[in-house]
Amino acid sequence: MCASYGLDPRFSDQQLIEEADDELMEGIRAWARRNADEAVRPTGRLLRNLNPILLPSDPAPLLEEAWWGFLIDGRPSRFPSINTRSERLQERPGGLRGRAIVPATRWFEMQKPSKTWHEFGLDGALFGMAAVTQRGRAEDGSWFTCYSIVMQPAPERLTGIHDRMPVLIPAGFANDWLTGEPTRELMDEALLASSDATRWVQAATMTSAP
Repeated sequence: MCASYGLDPRFSDQQLIEEADDELMEGIRAWARRNADEAVRPTGRLLRNLNPILLPSDPAPLLEEAWWGFLIDGRPSRFPSINTRSERLQERPGGLRGRAIVPATRWFEMQKPSKTWHEFGLDGALFGMAAVTQRGRAEDGSWFTCYSIVMQPAPERLTGIHDRMPVLIPAGFANDWLTGEPTRELMDEALLASSDATRWVQAATMTSAP
């Protein structure tokens, strides 16, 4: 599972989505600066960290700060909701009705049983992780867009560290992911589009937890 990730404001101007403009990219960079490049962790009752995601909008995608994990009846869900398996969405594509792209420059996983932390990324480049979304209400009555990062089986060369990794959405497929019909075919196409970036994923052992 992806339990935390990072967003370094020093990323290059590499596109996250072909339809992105300078204002959107600066919004992502400004959020990263405000948060001092700290690891992003799931939002909880006592942890109101709202994180940038890209949502479908006309004529250009919308940048919104959203809640990582689903809210049910005013509280964080009791079932695991920060990640969603791609296989589940293939079997039940109704879960694809709301979608987003999560900007990141790396993500973190713990290797078991050694409990060693590893950092994964694309040599510091900005990339987008596929996510599904739904609206949720917090205890104080505030409504948020909530998101869950879509996870796929990791390639064989990474399975010794962790058996899952995020579905990486390249810029050329980003608009398709955000606006396509919620079908199994869309999830299949996203996995295919992710395969090229997946080949370039690098892993590094960390000296301490993120």
